[in-house]
Amino acid sequence: MTELKPQKRGRRIAMTPEECDRYLTESRTCRVGTSNAAGDAHVSALWFVWDDGVLWLNSVVKSQRWTNLMRKPRVSVLVDSGHDFTELQGVELIGNVEVIGEVPRVGERNALLEAPERAFAVKYGNGEFIYDGGHAWLRLVPEKIVSWDFRKMARG
Repeated sequence: MTELKPQKRGRRIAMTPEECDRYLTESRTCRVGTSNAAGDAHVSALWFVWDDGVLWLNSVVKSQRWTNLMRKPRVSVLVDSGHDFTELQGVELIGNVEVIGEVPRVGERNALLEAPERAFAVKYGNGEFIYDGGHAWLRLVPEKIVSWDFRKMARG
């Protein structure tokens, strides 16, 4: 895995690597930003798994998001939460995705997908991962991670 440089801005409110890991492991929904053929932004919500520094996205293959990423794999993914200003937290992950496994995923054995599918099953499927013939896996090894936790401002 690529060594990430510490973020330059907002260091005072940045999450530690351990805080980022916990936050991404516990969070359920991300927003995936892609570009369409005209260069316009497209943002969509998606479930994900964070596993050992890798973000795994289980996407519908007949979606605008998938079409965009097959043309241009560059992505910005946002996971955020909080209601009041002093509660805002988030992590942005930037990089290129790559397809892992068959498209669509029907369950062929793939050692790379064992851990993310197990984690996805626990997180979203009551322990069972379902191959529906309409989804496939995208792996994002982030080139850049930016995080913030505004609760740190209140602590001084």
